[in-house]
Amino acid sequence: MMGLKQKIKDRLKQLSESHAWIGKVWNKMPHKYLKRLDYYIMAKFLGTYIFAIALIISIAVVFDFNEKMDRFMQHEAPWSAIIFDYYQNFVPYFANLFSPLFVFIAVIYFTAKMAENSEIIAMFSTGMSFKRMLRPYMVSAAIISVATFFLGAYIIPRGSVTRINFEDKYYKQRKENTARNIQMEVDTNVVAYIERYEDRRKTGYRFSLDKFEGKQLVSHMTARTIVYDTTRANRWTAREYMIRELGGEREIIKRGNRIDTIIQLSPEDIILMQNQQEMMTNPELSAYIERQKARGLSNTKEFEIEYHKRIAMSFASFILTLIGASLSSRKMKGGMGLNLGIGLGLSFSYILFQTVSSTFAINGSMPPVLAVWIPNILYAFIAFFLYRRAPK
Repeated sequence: MMGLKQKIKDRLKQLSESHAWIGKVWNKMPHKYLKRLDYYIMAKFLGTYIFAIALIISIAVVFDFNEKMDRFMQHEAPWSAIIFDYYQNFVPYFANLFSPLFVFIAVIYFTAKMAENSEIIAMFSTGMSFKRMLRPYMVSAAIISVATFFLGAYIIPRGSVTRINFEDKYYKQRKENTARNIQMEVDTNVVAYIERYEDRRKTGYRFSLDKFEGKQLVSHMTARTIVYDTTRANRWTAREYMIRELGGEREIIKRGNRIDTIIQLSPEDIILMQNQQEMMTNPELSAYIERQKARGLSNTKEFEIEYHKRIAMSFASFILTLIGASLSSRKMKGGMGLNLGIGLGLSFSYILFQTVSSTFAINGSMPPVLAVWIPNILYAFIAFFLYRRAPK
């Protein structure tokens, strides 16, 4: 009995210590810096943001289905595939793509509404500064930023595989079936060449494989055809082949009708699908870019732009939130119409500028990371200017 009482006392002591520790952590939590007014603004912000996404994406789905319905019926796409393979992945993809626009619209709308109802004037009359008023805005922007980054970097690419494969099958073929004059470094000092490749048959014609030691050629293999084994990674079957081993003054020649070989090359490295970068997660994009650069290929700009754009777009939430709050926090005689017009113009110009700079990077010599971040840098200056002019 005494032992049981002692155990109960020890347990109560542990609970009290645990409670004290939880209390200390609780006191350090961000909620201590957020008041009821902050939660009110955050609810307005996030609620308006979600409502704007739901409204605009609903309209986009209707227009998209109306445009593509004939193709879907022509290719006999099943309704289950249309709903679950296509539109179930269509909605998060476009919602995340236009997230900066939705953030801007949400901030402009509910802030202008608060200014029109004199709520912001009431806040300032209590001694609250404009900088303090921005705290819930930035917290909300951080929530949206983190959510859009993880969606765009890890979750949406998986759904894009299903969506793009659906479009390739039932709407419009995106993938090329042939490629010519492919030359790439498949391993250290190993260069492969295929004159023509057919993806339907997974077959390459007039194949050669050269191995070097330094600048000296030590092995040269040729084959009439080379066929990829879809059951095993990097397995190829060469037919009507010849291998020349070059060692000093001696040369050894081997011929045969068929030989299985391992080559660090896959059909995905040869045939690229349109918008293939959208189907890769951030780790996959990074690995692909490094592998293609190591092989001496220069077709990585679209992949680099996609990689850096996912990071830059998450930071855009903070910039556009600051612009929207600075623009619409002043009460105006004409109502919120002017603020909404300016906000929409700035948000559309941001998206347009980002598209134009990305095009320059793909077709010109501009570094992809610079092309992606230029809109953020420019609009950060605009945000700072508007912040300085906002009512204090």
